[in-house]
Amino acid sequence: MTTSAAVAGGALLGSTAPAAAQSGPDFDGWFDDVANYDGVVDQTGQSEVTVEVGVQNGDGPYGFGPAAIRVDPGTTVTWEWNGQGGSHNVVAEDGSYESELVAEAGHTFSHTFESEGISKYYCLPHRALGMKGAVVVGGSGGGGGGGGSSVSEPDFGGWFDGVANYSSTVDQRGESEVSVEVGVENGDGPYGFGPASVRVDPGTTVTWEWNGQGGSHNVVANDGSFESELVAEAGHTFSHTFESEGVYEYYCQPHEALGMKGAVVVGDISGSGAGGGASGDGGEEASESGGGLSLLVPDDFTGWLAVVFGGTVFLAVASVLGSEAYTEYRDHMAAEEQYVRETPVEGVEEEAAVELDEGYDPVGTAALVVGYFLLISALWAFMYFIEFIGGPTITG
Repeated sequence: MTTSAAVAGGALLGSTAPAAAQSGPDFDGWFDDVANYDGVVDQTGQSEVTVEVGVQNGDGPYGFGPAAIRVDPGTTVTWEWNGQGGSHNVVAEDGSYESELVAEAGHTFSHTFESEGISKYYCLPHRALGMKGAVVVGGSGGGGGGGGSSVSEPDFGGWFDGVANYSSTVDQRGESEVSVEVGVENGDGPYGFGPASVRVDPGTTVTWEWNGQGGSHNVVANDGSFESELVAEAGHTFSHTFESEGVYEYYCQPHEALGMKGAVVVGDISGSGAGGGASGDGGEEASESGGGLSLLVPDDFTGWLAVVFGGTVFLAVASVLGSEAYTEYRDHMAAEEQYVRETPVEGVEEEAAVELDEGYDPVGTAALVVGYFLLISALWAFMYFIEFIGGPTITG
């Protein structure tokens, strides 16, 4: 079921003031109790934008996602119910639009915003739980501290393909320090950065903070301009100051294949933008990485224990197999030599071949050695990489 409404003007807060005269939306504490609000998501340049109804917000599915968005005048915003958290509705604070109260997954409600300004809205039964949102229409500055001009989403060239928690870039211009959480939910596990993409001003310091979920993570720039340690500890932080305009893509090395990727957009980069080059002087770093081989060289006790244990087992098995193979070969050669001495010349070649087939198979022995080697290598790789994805190990 779909309900649509359109407003031609005057329905939005601040609609009479030109965008250029506004220093940024004043939400007047609207988002003070909204846990899932982390800035205004810039979705300008799109004629239709979708907001999910029933996303996680604090202790339950009582949120709009994204909580705040920026759109161009004339954009149609569609709220889509995900079926979580019971019955919800969308009610404009100024009364300019209101949806039905519905619990059904897949239900939608649409509204077209024609005039510049800020439209605050909420879910009537869950307003006290912080189920609130806002639509910033036109160049009304960035919510949550952003104050730059309205720009379109950069072209990331497929960087965020497979990144479930990415919707668009969160505009946090106007802030000197910005935080990104490490280990947020992303698809099937805590393998994401939150927000996945942020826009900041040149000179802004971005601090990544670990929440302790999902095992060991690190932050590695695609262009090599910054890299953190591989850490699992909650509360650990890593900071970097971005001095130059550009698009800086980064990832978690052990979990890149799971979509744990992010980006920092510095300045008013739109469209294809500029790929991030060197980002200034490196900023404040809470920790220094040991180099680009963190995937191959363990950084914690469990990793080293897996390496030592796997190496010891491999050497032990290889020694036993090698010793057995050499002993078998030596005995075979001695028996063959004795047989040659005791057997008439005309019967040596045929009989020796029979004895070789029955007593020793060099190909089989070699295959056995290779099989044991592959088995031990697989066990070692399993123990080592299971630690990277945050699973149980022999040390717990």
